[in-house]
Amino acid sequence: MKFRHVRAIAVFGIAIVALTGARGSHGASCGGSSHSSSSSSSSGGSGGGSSTSGSSGSDSTSGTSGTSSSSGGTTTGGTSRDKAERDIKIDSCKLDSSGKNLVARLTVTNSGSLDQTYSITMKFNPAAGSSAVAAQARVTGLKVKAGASAQTEATAPYTGKGDGSEYKECVVSTASKSSL
Repeated sequence: MKFRHVRAIAVFGIAIVALTGARGSHGASCGGSSHSSSSSSSSGGSGGGSSTSGSSGSDSTSGTSGTSSSSGGTTTGGTSRDKAERDIKIDSCKLDSSGKNLVARLTVTNSGSLDQTYSITMKFNPAAGSSAVAAQARVTGLKVKAGASAQTEATAPYTGKGDGSEYKECVVSTASKSSL
């Protein structure tokens, strides 16, 4: 293969990574179709969730996240928000089979050397032009052992009368983690 072909493939690969994001999934479609990816999770995490709000983390953060955006500068180390948020992968985002709840299925991976407790707030965003109101769901007290993954669900009541298709995506709204 000639050098120009190798260079073209490298540029194409970088463009793909830039467009899809290299740190994981922080947004998922809520359009009723299942966008799940196959992944295996390590044992050792104890899943759980609670609908109470608040957080007790040393890396507590808030704000919004979702669709890709870029900035011109380089950040070394990242913010505390990035530290908790990059551990979260959205596996699916859809209306449950009963038609009463919006459900975000999450995999939280703790690649650190200390056990962590996570608190996560998910936001279900309506499609543009929809009369639906954004919904929120919380997971608090999710314990994940060092080097392990845990799966959990964030559930919000569905107040619509349709199939949930008026909700375009779900995103991590806030995320925090603290050492056990």
